[in-house]
Amino acid sequence: MFAFPVPQQPMSDSSSTGASRRQFLQSAGALAGAPLVPIGTMAVAQPAATQPAIALAPRLEQVVLVVNGQRRELMLDTRVTLLDALREHLELIGTKKGCDRGQCGACTVLVNGRRINACLSLAMAHDGDAIVTIEGLGQPDHLHPMQKAFIEHDAFQCGYCTPGQICSAVALLDEARRGDASAVTADLARRGAVRLSDDEVRERMSGNLCRCGAYVNIVKAVQTTANLPPQEQHS
Repeated sequence: MFAFPVPQQPMSDSSSTGASRRQFLQSAGALAGAPLVPIGTMAVAQPAATQPAIALAPRLEQVVLVVNGQRRELMLDTRVTLLDALREHLELIGTKKGCDRGQCGACTVLVNGRRINACLSLAMAHDGDAIVTIEGLGQPDHLHPMQKAFIEHDAFQCGYCTPGQICSAVALLDEARRGDASAVTADLARRGAVRLSDDEVRERMSGNLCRCGAYVNIVKAVQTTANLPPQEQHS
């Protein structure tokens, strides 16, 4: 139950109608702006209770990752992401940390042949999995066909997003070869490889952002590699 504060000054008994009305309006305005106060209580500001900070010791667990064909055993905090395990613990810095929220695709790697955002996945979730990073796709003296196509078509500018773009594009070819549909695939009942039109490539690469805006040349690079004989697409 609540009580409204009561104006201290009673309304005037003045015979002047205008004065009485003005005093009434002033009193009503004061009531409208006044806070509600519980009867028999007063609101007293209490200092916020301070809780001592509790430092949680990291929990370390062993995890085995097969990275670029090599078995790697690590003792990691269970909260470490796959991205940080690759960059900070295995020093494979080709995989980039962009948004760290799964929005830009710069951290894309291949896990058991499937592309994922490494920043959204815990390393512990991939115990025993086969992981391929940009370093595992090709080296300067033996580039992957997709890497060659990106260079030939100038499909990058600053290059920061390029490792994720290339890993994503490699997985894209496998998906299209299996006949996996995208949001713009015209015939969902059709079996077999999907024709990689401009719209198909754009849709399938939409999870990888390029702040430099090299999208037109990225599409060309993906299509060039897709047009190679299947045996040459991974050599």
